[in-house]
Amino acid sequence: MTELERYYRVLELEPGASLDEVNQAYKDLAFVWHPDRIPQENERLREKAVKKLQDLNEAREKLRSLKAKYQKSVSPKSSTYQAKTSTSQRSSGSRTEYSRTEPRREPPRSEPPRTEPRREPPRSEPPRTEPRREPPRSEPRVEPRSESYMEQRAEPAKPSDLSGKDFSQANLSNKDLSGRNLSYANLSKANLSDTFMHKAILRGANLSEANLFRANLLLSDMREANLRSANLIGADLSGADLRGADLTGARVRSGDRLLVKLIGANLSGAIMPDGSIHE
Repeated sequence: MTELERYYRVLELEPGASLDEVNQAYKDLAFVWHPDRIPQENERLREKAVKKLQDLNEAREKLRSLKAKYQKSVSPKSSTYQAKTSTSQRSSGSRTEYSRTEPRREPPRSEPPRTEPRREPPRSEPPRTEPRREPPRSEPRVEPRSESYMEQRAEPAKPSDLSGKDFSQANLSNKDLSGRNLSYANLSKANLSDTFMHKAILRGANLSEANLFRANLLLSDMREANLRSANLIGADLSGADLRGADLTGARVRSGDRLLVKLIGANLSGAIMPDGSIHE
């Protein structure tokens, strides 16, 4: 089983499924396997759910990245196909032209016709040499595909650098910001509901009054982040690094029930919603 097939298998899809099918499968399975749906006393099953959710996140991230690159490589292929058909038409046209000239000049056996066939081979040579020149033209068609493939392999390891950018009050709902470097970015009052930020770097970022409803912040780096008065209801912060973060006044409960996922999160030195400092 290839790595790509494994990602489809994780999302319970057949290979080649569309991007819409990938997104829908992720949402359905993430809902089923969300650790909040499992009783707290069942630690073994909760740990299994966290692992399953991590696999789902990785599968969707990889498939979305690969499909985006595939769409960019479609237009160069169509242009090379047109070039290929045009050259084949030129070569076929030259062959038919040769067959028409030969029968006219062969029947006469007198001296003048004999000299003309001797001049014909040079005229027939260009059609014979044209196919030999075609292979070099086909080489560039292969190179862009191989380069784009290498880019697909390399890009996931190079997250886009958005550090220090101003996204205050921006609508980033349902966006895929996984692995992005958003350290010290201004995201105050931004709409980040249902946003996918798996392994995002948010160190020192300003998320005050941001809407992080059901945001996926699994394994994200949120050290020293400003989360004052942020809406964290339904957010998944499992495995996140929140050391030194300020959560003063953040919405994390409904009555006495905690509605934020914090399994494995590091809260050392963080200021909790009630103003206390976590030891």
